[in-house]
Amino acid sequence: MLELKNITKSYTTENFTQKALDSVNLSFGRNEFAAVLGPSGSGKTTLLNVIGGLDTADSGELIINGRSTADFRATDWDAYRNNSIGFIFQSYNLIGHLSVLANVEMGMTLSGVTAAEKRKKAEEALARVGLSDHAKKRPNQLSGGQMQRVAIARALANDPEIILADEPTGALDKTTGEQIMDLINEISKDKLVIFVTHNRELADRYADRIISFEDGKPVADTAQDQTASGSEEGYTLRRTAMSFFTALSLSFGNITTKKGRTFLTALASSIGIIGIALILSLSDGFKIQIEKYEDSALSEFPVVISRIMANFTEEDIRRGNDDMTAMLTGKREYADTDYVTAADESSEIDLHLNKFSAEYTRYLESADPDVCDEIGYTRLVAMNAVTENPDGSFRWVTFPTGIAGMTSYDSSTASNYQMSGVGLASYPQSVGGGGGYLREYYDLLAGEFPAGPHDAVLVVDSKNSIGESVLEALGFDISAGTVPFSDVIGKEYRLIGNDDFYTKAEQYGFYIQNTDYKSMYESGSAISVKISGIVRLKDGQTVGLLGFGLAYSDELVSEVIGLNRESALIEELRTSSVNVMDPALPELDEEERSDLMLKYGGDAEPFVIYLYPGSFETKDKLLSYLDAWNDSKEEADKVYYIDMSAAVTQLTGSIMKAVTLVLVAFAAISLVVSLIMIAIITYISVLERRKEIGILRALGARGKDISRVFNAETFIIGVSSGLLGIIIARLLIIPINILIEGRTGLAGVAVLNPLYAAGLIAVSVILTLIGGFIPAKIAAKRDPVEALRSE
Repeated sequence: MLELKNITKSYTTENFTQKALDSVNLSFGRNEFAAVLGPSGSGKTTLLNVIGGLDTADSGELIINGRSTADFRATDWDAYRNNSIGFIFQSYNLIGHLSVLANVEMGMTLSGVTAAEKRKKAEEALARVGLSDHAKKRPNQLSGGQMQRVAIARALANDPEIILADEPTGALDKTTGEQIMDLINEISKDKLVIFVTHNRELADRYADRIISFEDGKPVADTAQDQTASGSEEGYTLRRTAMSFFTALSLSFGNITTKKGRTFLTALASSIGIIGIALILSLSDGFKIQIEKYEDSALSEFPVVISRIMANFTEEDIRRGNDDMTAMLTGKREYADTDYVTAADESSEIDLHLNKFSAEYTRYLESADPDVCDEIGYTRLVAMNAVTENPDGSFRWVTFPTGIAGMTSYDSSTASNYQMSGVGLASYPQSVGGGGGYLREYYDLLAGEFPAGPHDAVLVVDSKNSIGESVLEALGFDISAGTVPFSDVIGKEYRLIGNDDFYTKAEQYGFYIQNTDYKSMYESGSAISVKISGIVRLKDGQTVGLLGFGLAYSDELVSEVIGLNRESALIEELRTSSVNVMDPALPELDEEERSDLMLKYGGDAEPFVIYLYPGSFETKDKLLSYLDAWNDSKEEADKVYYIDMSAAVTQLTGSIMKAVTLVLVAFAAISLVVSLIMIAIITYISVLERRKEIGILRALGARGKDISRVFNAETFIIGVSSGLLGIIIARLLIIPINILIEGRTGLAGVAVLNPLYAAGLIAVSVILTLIGGFIPAKIAAKRDPVEALRSE
């Protein structure tokens, strides 16, 4: 069955070489109980290690069932130990964190036996050694004799052909030792048993063959003519393999014996995960807040199409960016010269005239309402109004020119209002945002929301105040410093047409302003506008699209244009070669005439068009729609636009990305530290589990299986670290949100995206696996004989 031919094995320590086996030739048959007897250092244990495949001979040949092991690879030796060899050690070599049953099952686990069969065979082996009632105990709960019985059961469970026992009674008292020897003797009836001992009495009493060893070679053998039996045809090797689940089970059992250290390791490793989780939560939360702000402020940053567009050169853009950077950071480039430079004041800006044809206007108004929420217009029309003072007198009020009228796809007039600009800079501010904007974003303090185009609203700030010049211009008595709501609601203004507001001075040949405000106010053609309500931006809204003052509808603007389009002033402007408003100026050219026609209501063509996307997501579709108009058109017929929201989006997005990346980079440093720490902890675990490594190798575990055990351990730590980090981060988010809300009023800013949480757990696992990779490889390369000797 087993034959050793000229087996030689030496160990070299520095300059000294010790020959442990010296040309050993032995043969063993089946059902043999052979004792190897000799003093310490005679080579007995080395012989067992070579036979068992734990150690390899320097030379010679080992033959098992007629098959030579000369061509065995590492995996063949692993399979050989698992299939053919059962070890019984003096120190038992049980895995302490596994149950008795799991220890017995381990060899079968490596050979791929099914769970049911493995359990059945393990229970039968324990019953054979009389330990059925101790299956669920841990080894440290057993006596020495019981632990040796467990070792015997483990050796028998996988039904090996050879049992190798190294001083099996050395750690036992005489009575227990005899019980163990009786059990081993029983086993030898159907297996080859080779046991090593220095006890002559045991050898004489139990062995049917005694081989005496001295100086690495047999010097006496009671069965010198023993020949090996068996054939190569009947000998096959089942490959061993350890599943990752088994590795997890082993590592989990080991980790549970060191709960405190494992927790502290996971906690330390989770610090980086906690930092990154909080950073991403805040970044994501602020990004959401910014997006909300951007969506609410989209009307402040529309796509603008002006009649006159400037094409900036790269130098203009660079200079503008430098100026913006200097304004934001305070950092400027300073010259170090002793002279003053005369700067070139010439402009490199190229102007382009956009043509707002009726066809183009129809094209814009045909845009998908889901893509373009509303269209606003700036029309250069003078809005002249007269109002009655509290004392019964009348006064003239000018609504500034350059008002952005609004045409909405929504029929609700309440959504169709924009700031008149009274008392403020004369620039357009459209409401945008679809129907019901006033009701959605503004609180009604008094009166009612507009019910028709002739209703206006007074917009006040959070303190219910408006600039005194604005109130005075609107005709309110501000001598007391306050104006009661009751004096505001119902306040009436009448918009006056050109024919009533301007009178031609025939002796001078130009038009002058009429000063009879009472007759204008009472004119049948005057358009009445009343303040129906007072509104204020709702609490929590960050952007108010209406300025502080009077807000009115675009339909009102269109009505004024309709009133003035056929006026005498406009008719004369169409044909006159001079400026009938100021004949002292030079003769009119077509551009000047066009400007005057726009100003006095003779032309409804807008000066600027404002397009309001429904959201930032649909803005790109709107831009594509605008770009499609310019396809295949000559340069002069193309219409260019300015995407005002792009700068805001890019600025906020870039800032958030930059801040997030910097903070994540800092937090990542702790991940690197965690990686190094995991490597150290795993290496410590390798040192602590050297005996376990030797036991597993003796049972047939491959080197890669040993690596898998420690990779499984780092996997468990990685998952624990990641989960712990996410849990702690989630808990920390609560006080962080309370603090942010207290400082900024923003509720629930920090929110951890579940995808980020899952990703961070994955990162934690990957990093711990990387950290444990080298220690796991070191464990795989450990010499099993040395590992078994460690304590």
